[in-house]
Amino acid sequence: MEHCHQHPEPNPKTTSCCQHGKKNLDWLLWGSLIIVGIGYLAHLLATGSLTNAYAEVFSKSVFELLNRMSWGILLGIIFVGILNKVPREFVTSLLGKGGTFSGILRATGAGVLLDLCSHGILMVGMKLYERGASLGQIMAFLIASPWNSLSLTLILWALVGFKWMISFLLLSMLIAIISGLIFEKLVRNKVLPPNPNQTVLPQNFRFWREAKSGFNRTKFNGSFFGRILIEGVTGSKMVLKWIFFGIVLAALIRTFMTPESFEALFGPTIAGLGLTLFVATILEVCSEGSTPIAADLLTRAGAPGNSFAFLMTGVSTDYTEMMSLKETTKSWKIALFLPLVTLPQVIILALLLNQML
Repeated sequence: MEHCHQHPEPNPKTTSCCQHGKKNLDWLLWGSLIIVGIGYLAHLLATGSLTNAYAEVFSKSVFELLNRMSWGILLGIIFVGILNKVPREFVTSLLGKGGTFSGILRATGAGVLLDLCSHGILMVGMKLYERGASLGQIMAFLIASPWNSLSLTLILWALVGFKWMISFLLLSMLIAIISGLIFEKLVRNKVLPPNPNQTVLPQNFRFWREAKSGFNRTKFNGSFFGRILIEGVTGSKMVLKWIFFGIVLAALIRTFMTPESFEALFGPTIAGLGLTLFVATILEVCSEGSTPIAADLLTRAGAPGNSFAFLMTGVSTDYTEMMSLKETTKSWKIALFLPLVTLPQVIILALLLNQML
C-alpha cells in the first residue's frame, strides 16, 4: 500500500499528508459549515417553536438536505481515504489508458456502478484526477454518475417506470462517452491542459500480483482505519466547502420559492426546458433529492425531456462541480468547458424526449 513519502505529489499546491505549515483560514468552508450547523441544530432542538416562519423553513431545509446527502458524503470521504492509500499504478490499471476509447468506457462504467450520490462521486472523481486519470476519463466518470448509482437507478425505475429509466440511463452514458472523447481531443489539440499527475505503468506491472502483495503487507488495525478517515476528510475539504455552501443556497431558495411555483412552469415546452435548466443550475440538489423532483417533472408536468435535463444539468452546470474542477485542476478553462461540451447535448436530447410523450 502507498505511503506519502514514497509517492510525492507532483503538484505542490495539492493537499497531501506530506504538507505542513501555516494555512489561511478557509472562510467559505467554515462560514458555510457554521450556518449549516446552526440551521440543523435549530430544527433538531426547536422544531415548531421558531417564531420566524422563514427561519423555520430554512432550518427544516438544511436539516432535510444534510440528512439526504450525509450517507453519500460519508462514503465519499471513506473512498477518498482509501484511494489515498492506493498507488497510482493501480488506478491507472483499473481505468485503462487515458486518451483511449476503452479508457473512456471503463471510466463511464465506473461512474455508473459506483453506488454514491453526486457529491460523494465528486470527491472520488477529484481524487482519481490526483491519482493520474486523464481529463476525459474524469469527465466521463462524473457525467455518467450524478444519479446512476444502482440504488438510485432502482428508485428512478419505481418512480417513472422501466422504459424511461433505461432511456435516461443509456442517454446519460452516451453523453458521458461523447464528452469524454471530446475532452481527450481538446487535450491532444492543446486547447486544454493535460493531467500533470499521469502515471505510466511499469512494463512488468501485474495488477493482481501487486494487489495481493500490498494486501499482505497492510496491517488492518484501528490506526489504519483511523488514518483512512482522517486523510479522507483532509482530501475532501475542497469539495466539502462547496457542498455546504450549496446547502445554504438551496435552503435559501426553498425558503423564498415554493416547489409548487416551479412545477407549474415546467411543461414540455422550450420555455419550460429553459426554466428547468435555469433552476437546475442554481438549485444545488444532491442526487437523492433530484431523482424525485425529476420524476415529478415527468409524471406531473408531462415533460420527460425536462426530467432528463434536470438530472443531467446537475453535473453540466453545477457550480460545486465546476469550482471543484477548477481547484483540483488549477484551470478555469477546464471548469468552463464542462457546460460548453455537455449542455448542448443535454438540450438536444431533452427536446427530442419531450416530443416522445
